[in-house]
Amino acid sequence: MKPLDLNGLKTYELRSRPSKVFVEDLGRPASPETAAGVGDWLDTLPRQLAANDLRKVRDHLCRARDDGRTIAAAIGGHVIKTGCGPYLIDWIQQGLLKSVSLNGAAAIHDFELAFAGKTSEDVGAQLKAGKFGMARETADAFAVAALAGAQNETGLGAALGAYIEAQRCPYSESSVVYAAHHAGIPCTVHVAIGADIVHMHPHVSGAGLGEASLIDFRRLCAVVTTLAHGVWLNLGSAVMLPEVFLKAVSVAHNLGHNLDGLVAVNLDKESRYRSTMNVLNRPSSEGYELTGHHEVLLPLLHAAVACKAAATTVVAPIAKAA
Repeated sequence: MKPLDLNGLKTYELRSRPSKVFVEDLGRPASPETAAGVGDWLDTLPRQLAANDLRKVRDHLCRARDDGRTIAAAIGGHVIKTGCGPYLIDWIQQGLLKSVSLNGAAAIHDFELAFAGKTSEDVGAQLKAGKFGMARETADAFAVAALAGAQNETGLGAALGAYIEAQRCPYSESSVVYAAHHAGIPCTVHVAIGADIVHMHPHVSGAGLGEASLIDFRRLCAVVTTLAHGVWLNLGSAVMLPEVFLKAVSVAHNLGHNLDGLVAVNLDKESRYRSTMNVLNRPSSEGYELTGHHEVLLPLLHAAVACKAAATTVVAPIAKAA
């Protein structure tokens, strides 16, 4: 059977599509001052099980940041669509996160928030109407970024960040990809061909997507080689990014890099095989699993880190007048 000709697809403007998530719904990172109460509350939790793990993850993040170690985050789509991007953006701007990696869904939600201030369509209703995934501007962004990332050897993440900047997207401050681009840190996007809505559009190049994403994988391998005594955060990806991470760890070991002291953290709504084995158990020296809703756990962890940062900040004494 011959491949289906997709040139007759009917698209629409992204801004006209009904969406379920809007920029005004996104979370707001706590400052060290507003997070102070969270730190006190954390100290009241039992010295048992998940409460201990939460405090340990906080401490590992603060220690790695203070020691100049690499902290990298792998981000699934649900993390972005539940409004958690601003917490990651704040960590990028603070210099805590040295690298971010996204699966295709996360990158799509991130772009749509930057471009239209909204994302996440009603799949059931749109699917039956033949409109699911047919937003024109989303496909255009990935069509351009894929070719640019492949031809310029910058990768898909960097090219998408440059596209958001070039388009002067009105909500770019809501984009993790743009924040990474602006901060100059690695931003990699890892796609599975056929799994994302943009792959349905005829002008999106499979060759471009594949090459740009492969460049990003190799860029991620370079990040992973620096993870000795650092922290890998797997946030809401149950399959794609745990598998990508495992292969990058294999590359790092094969080339003789030391990953001793690597701390891996999995934050997701439920425990899954690949994130348990390929993130927490096989690659790391220590592994922690925080199970619960992203829109609760990630803001809590962010506030805990902010509170500890405020408590350990040393204020220089004021010199006495002569």
